[in-house]
Amino acid sequence: MKRLAGKSALITGAARGIGLAFAKAYIAEGARVAIADIDEAAARNAARELGANAIGVRMDVADQASIEAAVAEVERAFGGIDILVNNAALFTAAPIAEITRADYDRVFAVNVAGTLFPLQAVARGMVARGKGGKVINMASQAGRRGEALVAVYCASKAAVISLTQSAGLNLISHGINVNAIAPGVVDGEHWDGVDALFARYENRPVGEKKRIVGAAVPFGRMGRPEDLTGMAVFLASEEANYIVAQTYNVDGGNWMS
Repeated sequence: MKRLAGKSALITGAARGIGLAFAKAYIAEGARVAIADIDEAAARNAARELGANAIGVRMDVADQASIEAAVAEVERAFGGIDILVNNAALFTAAPIAEITRADYDRVFAVNVAGTLFPLQAVARGMVARGKGGKVINMASQAGRRGEALVAVYCASKAAVISLTQSAGLNLISHGINVNAIAPGVVDGEHWDGVDALFARYENRPVGEKKRIVGAAVPFGRMGRPEDLTGMAVFLASEEANYIVAQTYNVDGGNWMS
């Protein structure tokens, strides 16, 4: 028996990277998956490539109307949502003296409000159905500590960990488990932008920051999206029924807690 057989999942920011890797893993375990992304064309293209058990929907996690419309669309298509993965996120970096309110607002709108309000919308449906569910928030090792140039992003991911704890305690009475995954440094196209920011602020050659952080991982390399799928499947499965409000590090040994 596949571990997610008969389940339906909604994954935000899933047209590429970690979210897409989760979608593939969930389908392999028997789930139907809605790939939600602000880039509707990319979401629908990804769904087509994954086959009949995937659909693509547009969702801007910083816009309440978009959240509610996407959740309603997925509920109609699947008859309900059993699993939510809040994966959509933005990264930013700057010295404290150069942080702008606009940048702060943008990151918190996506990383924090964009976790809370999709969770709220999906949880309402889960409560109404009375069958429980699983919610997985994507935190980060950056939420475990401060970093000199990454104050806003670190604070946003610390907020995700806190939201996971509060929502987990609130919703478990309805049989809804809320937990989180805290990746370390995960390779992918987003790292070009991350590396460019550090090259600017630390006066490094392009590519050097990526090499340094990869070499510093005790496992010996940066993570890959596929390294996170085992935890994502586990937390979505019945094996995790007694796990509540936890954040799991999947980071090659970068952070111990």
